[in-house]
Amino acid sequence: MLTTSLANVFRVAELRKRLLFTVGMLAVYRLGVFVSSPGVDRLAMRRVVASQGGLLGLFNLFSGGALEQLSIFALGIMPYVSASIILQLLTVVIPSLEKMQKEGEVGRRKITQYTRYGTVLLAALQGFGIASYLETLRDPSGLLVVAHPGWGFRILTVITLAAGTAFIMWMGEQITERGIGNGISLIIFAGIVARLPDASFQLYASYKAPGSGLDELRVVILGAFMIAVVAFIVFVERAQRRIPIQYAKRVVGRRTFGGQSTHLPLKVNTSGVIPPIFASSVLLFPATLASWFPFLQRISDELRPGGWVYNTIYVVLIIFFAYFYTAVTFNPLDVADNLKKYGGYIPGIRPGKKTAEYIDFVLSRITFGGALYLAAVSILPTILINQFGVPFYFGGTGLLIVVGVALDTVQQIEGHLITRHYEGFTGPRGPRIRGRAAVSA
Repeated sequence: MLTTSLANVFRVAELRKRLLFTVGMLAVYRLGVFVSSPGVDRLAMRRVVASQGGLLGLFNLFSGGALEQLSIFALGIMPYVSASIILQLLTVVIPSLEKMQKEGEVGRRKITQYTRYGTVLLAALQGFGIASYLETLRDPSGLLVVAHPGWGFRILTVITLAAGTAFIMWMGEQITERGIGNGISLIIFAGIVARLPDASFQLYASYKAPGSGLDELRVVILGAFMIAVVAFIVFVERAQRRIPIQYAKRVVGRRTFGGQSTHLPLKVNTSGVIPPIFASSVLLFPATLASWFPFLQRISDELRPGGWVYNTIYVVLIIFFAYFYTAVTFNPLDVADNLKKYGGYIPGIRPGKKTAEYIDFVLSRITFGGALYLAAVSILPTILINQFGVPFYFGGTGLLIVVGVALDTVQQIEGHLITRHYEGFTGPRGPRIRGRAAVSA
């Protein structure tokens, strides 16, 4: 059945072109990771990242290993995510942006353009911070990462890193338009998946190392636990709360419309992986400021990944952004008005304001469960590394992105197949694969 489904993918000419285009763009991205920024010692930087870990290791994970390579893509797509966060927050507090968001496609294009400008600006600021930070770095042997520091190096690094981020942003938009899946999500997905072989090698090296404490039984238990976590994420990502909807009968001329029963699906995790990404971006920001203002270094040290302060603030931010993003993307009042307009109602609930209040009540309850699920999975790496000595980063935002993007991409492929009268990946009688919210805002 799976072989037939994969063969059907390549039988559709448009789908085949989209898949090849997506793979080609991701290949360009991965090749760019190994193009080093001028003026830096890549080997020295790799030793620095390996020795320090923590914040640098987390940033290196999101950039797909570009940071330790000191690549032109070292900033990754995080400036775009940060710019999206800022625009989302400003949309709530600035009426003109809120009005623009409700203007449909034209308004969304304007907000997208502002996000692009914000991305380039943030990339330039972060690039200057990274350049200043690199000039102070030495590897464990005392070798400077930057051989010739100065304003020439700083300006060149800012231009290189900002251009690299702008190019990644352009590739993401091209994948979304001409490929399969959400381009920004797939770029983050590719960077994380590229780290899996290295993680597997670390596990094998720890298993072979004498006195590591990793025997056959622990490896088997760890493997079973990983499979269980992935299965749990898939289960929650596809979980829905279905509110029954009844449509009243309407007689127009000699024809009768309505009268059928349906449901309003509310996802348990409506916000997708946006809250952990937003929370990670917010917590990475003090480190950037500390590179410019030394008096903020103490705050940056307190917010290093793995500490109880970092984990506490991380969980609180995830819960906050889960409710915030759900409120921005889903308006119960609009849903209630649309139901009333087309003659739909929830049995036992009065149409209009009462329906909106009921939907908001149900959504708030399931969002709390979804937020706790996101927080638990996001702090999983810290627990595994600190408490159980797992030698690599498993779980967290990376795993949520990998599973979520995989579900979303497969859903889009299945949609193309079903539209052209082919069976989906689950067969003619299997359940349809439901995706999630895109990573890009």
